[in-house]
Amino acid sequence: MIVWNKTHIYWSLFKFKDWNLYLAATEKGLCYVGSQNKSFQELSVWAEKRFPGSTLVEDTKKLEAYSAQLIEYFEGKRKKFSVPFDYHGTEFQVAVWNALCEIPFGETKSYSDIANDINKPAAVRAVGAAIGANPVLITVPCHRVVGKNGSLTGYRGGLEMKTQLLDLERHLPSFK
Repeated sequence: MIVWNKTHIYWSLFKFKDWNLYLAATEKGLCYVGSQNKSFQELSVWAEKRFPGSTLVEDTKKLEAYSAQLIEYFEGKRKKFSVPFDYHGTEFQVAVWNALCEIPFGETKSYSDIANDINKPAAVRAVGAAIGANPVLITVPCHRVVGKNGSLTGYRGGLEMKTQLLDLERHLPSFK
């Protein structure tokens, strides 16, 4: 296991309309986007697991570029994120997260589709686990993955958040 001692993780609370999300980044890029309206504890527990020994530092200025792209997304002006990421996972997880970034705005894919996209067609359950471990919600669009029959399936941010994100992308008026 890699230990990231003395890493500073900069964080801020992103607010847009009814959305409150904790964001975090290292000097290398965005490393965390939290669940809608969850407490700071979600971020601190995640940081301790993923960056043991790191220091959490509130710094809204360092998160401005990430916040700006999220605002553009929520306003319907951005369909793909171009910020640098600093996520750490297994080779398999990173392959899944990269595949998620290829799902076009407003479209969905199934877990089986993602498994096929990364040339691991038998790894559907492992794909689901990798998606569940995605540390950067919205920006790596795991909300665009649905069940094979099109049904909504689990989401770290909750099914209400997933529904709202999909509605935004489909331009439905129920998005807050």
